Amino acid sequence: MNRLKCCFIAGSVIGAVACALGIILIPVGDYVIGSTIKKEAVLEEGTTAYDNWMSAGAPVYRQFWLFDVQNPDDVLKNGSIPQLREKGPYTYRTRYIPKENVTFYQNHTVSFLLPSGAIFEPSMSVGAEEDMVTSLNIAVAGVYNLVGHVMANIMIQVSKSSLFHTRTVKELLWGYDDPMMKTQLGVFYPYNGTYDGPYNVFTGKDDISKVSTIDSWNNMQTLSYWNNTYCDMINGTDGSSFSPFLDKKMPLYFFSSDICRSVSAEFEGSVDLKGITVYRYMLPPNTFAAPSDNPDNRCYCITNETTRNCTMAGVLDIRGCKGAPVLISLPHFLYGSKELLELVDGLNPNPEEHSTYLDVEPMTGFTLRFAKRLQINMMYGPSKEIKILNKVKENTIFPIVWLNETAALDDETAAMIKAELFSRVDTLETVQIVLISVGAVMLVLSLIGVCVEKRRSRLSYVG
Repeated sequence: MNRLKCCFIAGSVIGAVACALGIILIPVGDYVIGSTIKKEAVLEEGTTAYDNWMSAGAPVYRQFWLFDVQNPDDVLKNGSIPQLREKGPYTYRTRYIPKENVTFYQNHTVSFLLPSGAIFEPSMSVGAEEDMVTSLNIAVAGVYNLVGHVMANIMIQVSKSSLFHTRTVKELLWGYDDPMMKTQLGVFYPYNGTYDGPYNVFTGKDDISKVSTIDSWNNMQTLSYWNNTYCDMINGTDGSSFSPFLDKKMPLYFFSSDICRSVSAEFEGSVDLKGITVYRYMLPPNTFAAPSDNPDNRCYCITNETTRNCTMAGVLDIRGCKGAPVLISLPHFLYGSKELLELVDGLNPNPEEHSTYLDVEPMTGFTLRFAKRLQINMMYGPSKEIKILNKVKENTIFPIVWLNETAALDDETAAMIKAELFSRVDTLETVQIVLISVGAVMLVLSLIGVCVEKRRSRLSYVG
């Protein structure tokens, strides 16, 4: 056997080995990457997930748009439809305080409190906190819904209150001294210095599929607001992260204490976020649908008056949870019943501006960007006993304010994720491709060389 033929044979062997190594590296590499991600996703000291989870993380902002009533006298004197003008955003930084009372347990759970705080951000707002807004008087709307109308009328007249009042943005959001209730009232009062929780969630140490899943909230493993096993379930996580290796066919479940219930989000599509591919999940349009369209919502319908005997879509009565007659909806009554938009003027629901979404990195399950959008409403209606409501014609679910709570991955964290995780994946994929490609080329060329050399030797022998 001549030397050239030996080289060709050796080249084919080396090429075949390189191809085999490249192919073998595919499952081995997947295993190594999977093991690394599972390890780093566990909530325990020293992991990537723990470091991000413990800190306040990326800035979380709450933008508020308040509805300014343009014709308050006309509504009271003539029963006119309220003409609304949206004012905002007024932006506050929230969730800037790290978790407190973090305690790990032997059953692979960890408990914590989420402190609440709000710092006004003038540069991200259209005006000052001292801007004046004419809005629904939540004290009057509250007594209308909670006490007899005769007693409500006495309280309203003695305090010289009215259905609408004009106050600053700061007062309406965070609190003011109400002359009728003789106490502090505000849409989000109290807020600063309060806590959400305690939460108790699984660390994922024994089962990574359970990481960040809520075991209990407020010391409850199920809620007690809806008087129904299904609606009282606490499902999923708090939305900040999910288990690794997402299946886009499966919805994500998370619990929101703001609306006192669990919801699901469905895969909408893939999005690029600072060079990272994320899965966008959105609340489906039937989240607040009427029970006739979404039977799962039957147990959330607790008051026939506000929901037109459970036929109205778009609102969720959370008085059982918050202790006040508050109705939650998507902003501008997005996906709500047509009559919600007919009883006030100035709303324009838009899915792009008013939908809730989560952008989740599919391998790690980390939520890298989100926008939670909700609207706070209260109801008032005609009353023979309450003088200021004598001329009101219709029961009206009145929008007070809507909010957009949002956070997004910053450049520094994006660079860290790409360097520590995706660079390893890219390097491994590059090695696999090079080994398979170079090995295949070497194998093919060497086999061709062997065949050519064999043919040449045969012709030489015949000659």
